[in-house]
Amino acid sequence: MNLFSFFGALEIGLIYSLVALGVFISFRLLRFPDLTVDGSFATGGAVCAVLIAGGHSPLVSTIAATLVGAFTGLVTGWLNVKLKIMDLLASILVMIALYSVNLRIMGGPNVPLINTPTLFTQLQPAAMTDYMFRPLMLLGVVIAAKLIMDWFFLTEKGLAIRATGTNARMARSQGVNTGRMILLGMAISNGLVGLAGALFVQSQGGSDVSMGIGTIVIGLAAVIVGENILPSRRLTMSTLAVIFGAILYRLFIALALDSNFIGLQAQDLNLVTAVLVTVALIIPQIKRRLARKS
Repeated sequence: MNLFSFFGALEIGLIYSLVALGVFISFRLLRFPDLTVDGSFATGGAVCAVLIAGGHSPLVSTIAATLVGAFTGLVTGWLNVKLKIMDLLASILVMIALYSVNLRIMGGPNVPLINTPTLFTQLQPAAMTDYMFRPLMLLGVVIAAKLIMDWFFLTEKGLAIRATGTNARMARSQGVNTGRMILLGMAISNGLVGLAGALFVQSQGGSDVSMGIGTIVIGLAAVIVGENILPSRRLTMSTLAVIFGAILYRLFIALALDSNFIGLQAQDLNLVTAVLVTVALIIPQIKRRLARKS
C-alpha cells in the first residue's frame, strides 16, 4: 500500500468512526437494533450536497445535515415509543422511507460537488496537500465528537440513557422517562451518522442515493472489531476502541483490495467484511480456550 492509499483509507476510516460511534450508542448503550443508519447516512449526505450545490456555506450545510440525521433517528424512536412498533421494524420502515426521501431531496439519483467549495477546501492550508490535510481535519472532528460524547454520557441525561438501555424497568422505577431517553439517544446516534454522511460527500465529491447501503454493517464491524481489540467496560475506552475499529476496518479493506497485497476485486468487499467480522467474533472464544488450557 502506497502513502496515498494509506491516507485515503485513513480518511474514510475516520469518517466511518463517526458512524461507529452512532451505532455504539444505539446498539450498545440503548440496546436498540437500529437500521435507520443506512438511510440517515445518505440523507445527511444528500442534504449537505444539495445545500452546497445551491451556494450555501459548507459549514451551515454540514450542521443542517447533522440536524436532519438526528431527526431521522427521532422518527424511528417515535415510531417505537409512541406507536409501539417493534424497534427493529421501526428502523426498517424509516430506512425504506428515506430512500424515496433522499431521491426527493436530491431531485435525482446523485448530486455532484465538482469544483464547489467544501469544508476541506476552505480550511486547507496552502502549504499542505489535500490527501494529508483531510485525515488531520477529520481526526480533529472525531476527537471532538468522542470527548463530547464521553462527557455527555457521564451527565445526568447521559446516565439516564445508559440506564434505559441496561434495564428500562429499573430506570422507570427511579423516575427516568425511558421514552424520552430513547428519543434523545436515537437522535444523537443518527445525528452523528448524518454528520458522517455530510463529511463523506464533501470528501468524495458528491452524493448518491445508494451511498448508504451497507453502512450499518460497517458500523457494526467497527464496533465488534474495536471491542475485541480493546475490551473495556469504561465508556471512554469503549468509544476509543470503536474509533480504532473503524480505522482498522478501512485499512484492512484497503489492503485486501490492493493489487500488490491480496488483490481482491471491489465486488469482494462484502465477503471481506463478513470474514473480518467472523474473525473478530471468534477471537474471544479462542482466547478463552487458550486461557483454560494454560
